[in-house]
Amino acid sequence: MQLKIMGLILAGGKGTRLSPLTRERAKPAVPFGGKYRIVDFVLSNFINSGIYSIYVLIQFRSQSLLQHLRDGWQFGGLLQEQFIIPVPAQMRSPGETWYSGTADAVFQNANLIEQSKPDLVVLFGADHIYRMDIRQMVEFHSKKNAGVTIAVIPVDKKYAKEFGVIEVDKDGRIIGFVEKREDAPTMPGDPTKVLASMGNYIFSSELLLKMVYEDVKNPESSHDFGKDILPALIGKVEMFAYDFQTNRIAGDPPEGMPYWRDVGTLDAYYEASMDVRAIDPPLNLYNRQWPLRTSGYSDPPAKFAFDEEQRRGQAIDSMVSGGCIISGGIVKRSVVGRWVRVHSGALVEDSIIFDNVDIGRRAKIRRAIIEKNARIPEGAVIGYDLEEDAKHYHVTETGIVIVEGHRSPVPLGSITV
Repeated sequence: MQLKIMGLILAGGKGTRLSPLTRERAKPAVPFGGKYRIVDFVLSNFINSGIYSIYVLIQFRSQSLLQHLRDGWQFGGLLQEQFIIPVPAQMRSPGETWYSGTADAVFQNANLIEQSKPDLVVLFGADHIYRMDIRQMVEFHSKKNAGVTIAVIPVDKKYAKEFGVIEVDKDGRIIGFVEKREDAPTMPGDPTKVLASMGNYIFSSELLLKMVYEDVKNPESSHDFGKDILPALIGKVEMFAYDFQTNRIAGDPPEGMPYWRDVGTLDAYYEASMDVRAIDPPLNLYNRQWPLRTSGYSDPPAKFAFDEEQRRGQAIDSMVSGGCIISGGIVKRSVVGRWVRVHSGALVEDSIIFDNVDIGRRAKIRRAIIEKNARIPEGAVIGYDLEEDAKHYHVTETGIVIVEGHRSPVPLGSITV
């Protein structure tokens, strides 16, 4: 079956709970895994699944995201139906406002759907770390002849207040939708878990347009799919839950379970970063059949310098990106971004280091996130005395220290006068 599919990616999130990492950038633009950004996961899922007509809806603090999309996600323009186009908030609502919810974001860009007339609209968020073959979800949607399909994943009941929770019958048909409530219904046969919505939807385009046009006229609506539109559709249209646990990725062991993490908090972001650098990672970035794509940097290989006692450059159980020089320092169980310098005698453990960070001689860093362009002076100690760290840096409840960096300079062209 040939289906015309439009991809809509909601990438306008503030990511307030990830501050200070989101002080200068939208959540989808936050670095992850050394050389990547969070948005690279959903974009790679689309491209690897054969979906090439993609609009990325952006809003808050979008400059970093726009630059990343320009540098890493532009097609050559040879085929008109293959594109990744960032769409800023254009204030197309009656009140000329910014997006006031997920449904309002689609309403304000309904013209994109109307002029392309796709059979299906694949509407995904850009905030999560996961891999997914979206074709399998499209096939499920088509076989069920559904108007709406929602990707779901079982999570522990104690997290019910953080998700939209789906209730289903034995055939997977959605019979209930509860948004972020502690008393959400549990899964049939397992009172310890709930079925959480992943915020990934497939709609028939006609139904989607009808829903958002009706919703914008409702003054009581918060214009959100999870809070307003989807609960109101139950019993009126065919809605099904797609079990993400059945999704399989080419090149992965068939018995492996799919990985998905909501990195909405600093602690969750840190834990997901530690997952990818693990010896046996639950999320394998080294699968050539399902590449995680990003900007194509022309960085030189990472370099490890000196082989002397007390001055040996090495990285253990870590991921080290291009352009780095580990010059007589030691990195353990960490994720290191591009063009990082770790000088002699320095020790970095259980940490996330963003691009262009310089770590001085004999500095000691533990359980920290060091932001882009930060300079750690010689002999500095971070992550060992949290009370002292809290006087200078942001410290999470679980003791992760966030050291803020600096803005990157932007080179400009010059003219001779």
